Amino acid sequence: MTFTVAPMPPLTVDAAAPDRLTQFELDFATKRRQARRGWAIGTLVLVSLFAFSAWIGDFFKITQVTMPDGAREWRWIIPAGLPRLGEYVSQTLPTLRWDRFWSDFGEWFWRWKTWLKLLWETVLIAFMATTFGVVGGFLLSFPAARNLSPNKWVLWLTRRLLEITRTVPDIVWALIFVFCFSVGPMAGVLAIGTHACGALGKLYSEVNENIDMRPLEGVKAAGGTWFDQIRYGAVPQVLPNIISYTLLRFEINVRSSSIIGYVGAGGLGQEFRTAMSFQEYTDLSALFLIILATVIVIDYGSEKLRHKIIGMEDRP
Repeated sequence: MTFTVAPMPPLTVDAAAPDRLTQFELDFATKRRQARRGWAIGTLVLVSLFAFSAWIGDFFKITQVTMPDGAREWRWIIPAGLPRLGEYVSQTLPTLRWDRFWSDFGEWFWRWKTWLKLLWETVLIAFMATTFGVVGGFLLSFPAARNLSPNKWVLWLTRRLLEITRTVPDIVWALIFVFCFSVGPMAGVLAIGTHACGALGKLYSEVNENIDMRPLEGVKAAGGTWFDQIRYGAVPQVLPNIISYTLLRFEINVRSSSIIGYVGAGGLGQEFRTAMSFQEYTDLSALFLIILATVIVIDYGSEKLRHKIIGMEDRP
């Protein structure tokens, strides 16, 4: 038996391959040069804007300072002002001695009963304001999302409304509501709730724009209305992020409610105003520690609650 070996087909060399490789390298080098040029221009613009902003903000200001010997000399404002910052902080620190620690500590927190009462009021203001903000922001976030809004006019009006409510600072809202409803916690709740509605509505709408639209299309194909699509197609997807943003906003609102009392909207803010007016600097540090401890507790509790809701409490 004889075997015949078929001849191998001749190898063909693509003459255009080196040209394509060379063209690829040239295009890649061109893209790199364009990217580097873009980064250089962007960095230059950023540095220029930063320098201009610093100049407008008096970061380069030269001012007169009093020297230890009483002479007046011109100095750059930043190194001249930093020692005064340390001097201010030192005035807020109380005198605590080991031999009479508890008496000094009691003198430091001498209004603790009043402060705890106002702290409870502050937390309640933040809670009610967060509730109003969540309800308003949640309802407005769906028509404010490009992929969920019924039409462009509803989208435009909803977004403008959210922009107005979050653009006006909460302390300005507090001044407005104090003028309308007099001083007290009600003005603080309305002020923080209005601002939180705009901020949360913006965050919620961005979450809505990143959802998978296929569940909504399935609900629509089954004859569901727009509200059915939102209820059964969108809400289950965005609920974990909404919970996270809500808990974060509650922590922010606790801090805000401790400040807006400065204009008469209730909470610990009025104690800040009193302490600063009478130059009771040690009271400021005591109030700061109270708020810090409160925020730490709320942050810890919010984290545990969020993990429990989204099912992360059992993960290592």
